[in-house]
Amino acid sequence: MISPLFRLVFNDERLLVIDKQPGVDFHRGLHDTSLVDAVRDATGLAELYPVHRLDTMTSGLLLFAKSREVARQMGQLFESGQVGKYYLALSAKAPRKKQGMIRGDMEQARRGAWRLSPSQTNPAFTQFFSFSVSAGLRLFLLRPLTGKTHQLRVAMKALGAPILGDALYGGGSLDRGYLHAYAIRFLLDGQQYCLTCQPKTGEHFLAMSCRQQIELIGDPGALAWPAVKHPKQS
Repeated sequence: MISPLFRLVFNDERLLVIDKQPGVDFHRGLHDTSLVDAVRDATGLAELYPVHRLDTMTSGLLLFAKSREVARQMGQLFESGQVGKYYLALSAKAPRKKQGMIRGDMEQARRGAWRLSPSQTNPAFTQFFSFSVSAGLRLFLLRPLTGKTHQLRVAMKALGAPILGDALYGGGSLDRGYLHAYAIRFLLDGQQYCLTCQPKTGEHFLAMSCRQQIELIGDPGALAWPAVKHPKQS
């Protein structure tokens, strides 16, 4: 099974997981078919249900349920904060501290962008670690505790460290937007799923110093994340 839009990462009786390529729109977008239809066509599985989404610029792990019941169960896990999601991002800027939390309400701005507000009515929550990988380049490990539109891209801009290649939020134009859905962890029907997927494209992601730092991170769920009560997603 070969597709320019994705590669297969995991497949069992309940779930199918792909590594989405950067620049691929979840919906039809610039392609003749939607990503969901492309996965169905490539796998021969007519019954596939996406249980979450990724921005067009974001690569990495994307889950599909193979039945309506599994899609319902996964929806409940996402809604209740029982799915651990971990992303990698690169920035040319360093934050004021090496780890922490970005929180605040999301407000619509111009040109389809969003911004972070200091208010806390229905806030987005994002935890992060950052690591120096070379002069003028930092790797971020991001853990969103909510699922807001453009949440990670806005969080990085609010840190003063916009994601490389994210022109909408001040990261300039490069060979790709450097945001990748790296790992996902959850418990479904008593089975523990812990999936990781390193980025396969982008000259800065593929640089030796960056690859070595990603290897050192390993399983992001095993890091010493500060204890936080997961808010419900909206």
